[in-house]
Amino acid sequence: MAEKHLLIVSHSQSGATARMAAAVVRGATSPDVDGVEVRTKAALDADVDDLLWADGFILGTPENFGYMSGAMKYFLDRVFYPCENRINGKPWAMFVRAGNDGTGAISSVRRILKGLAVREVQEPVLIAGEFDESRLAECEELGLLMAAGLEAEIF
Repeated sequence: MAEKHLLIVSHSQSGATARMAAAVVRGATSPDVDGVEVRTKAALDADVDDLLWADGFILGTPENFGYMSGAMKYFLDRVFYPCENRINGKPWAMFVRAGNDGTGAISSVRRILKGLAVREVQEPVLIAGEFDESRLAECEELGLLMAAGLEAEIF
């Protein structure tokens, strides 16, 4: 079985989303998963080649003004047309740190990715309101399940 590739792209300004991303990476790189290479990139650094390399991807963003972060939007703007019709069916998931309810950030990412014909394979992990460290376990599980799904060729 060929090695699979999982891309994790995130943006964090305050550090809370970075803690979520670190937990996602811990899960994705668990010793329980073999044969999945994980690449992490900041949203401002990730590019078309990263997305084309990936067999699946996870996006992480804070909610800013009821929307995804500007950095995540910039990433999606840069990759959308070059990846159109080239990543159809790839599995993806997301995590969001929100001061409000997070629905705007989630729906804005989903709206753009719908145009890329990729498949959302897990519900988003959303930490809204006061940051709850215990919820980082859900982020770790998100990474683990995505990597394990790629390894097992479920996605």
